Amino acid sequence: MKKHELEKVSDFALGAENLGLAPYFIGKSYLSLLNDQEVDIYNVTFEPGCRNNWHIHHGCGQILICVGGHGWYQEAGQEVRSLKSGDVVYIAAEVKHWHGAAKNDAFAHLSLTVPTEGASHEWLEPVTDEAYNKLKIQ
Repeated sequence: MKKHELEKVSDFALGAENLGLAPYFIGKSYLSLLNDQEVDIYNVTFEPGCRNNWHIHHGCGQILICVGGHGWYQEAGQEVRSLKSGDVVYIAAEVKHWHGAAKNDAFAHLSLTVPTEGASHEWLEPVTDEAYNKLKIQ
């Protein structure tokens, strides 16, 4: 998918390619900082098929507000959840999870976190192609 097509996934700025976290993603993602006053808000846009590795937010939770396209969210031990614009996901601290785009559709969400002293992200194993390729949007 071309960059100008990804810019149409949501009304928020696409931002730059997310090169800093690229080792923890399969496919390309883009990151745009929208706010860093009291609450960090980023627009994260995933190209079709892009997803992040399993990961854990230590010391703080995260809220995802879906703003375009179709995507996935899954917590360890739970069924995968299909996401579309308007969906909201609350992720408590210490919960192993992953999120990303559907195979044939780009996806964008706002990521909200409250900066907390000592908070960190632990990046874990990738979501396997085998598991990912079984997912079908209903």
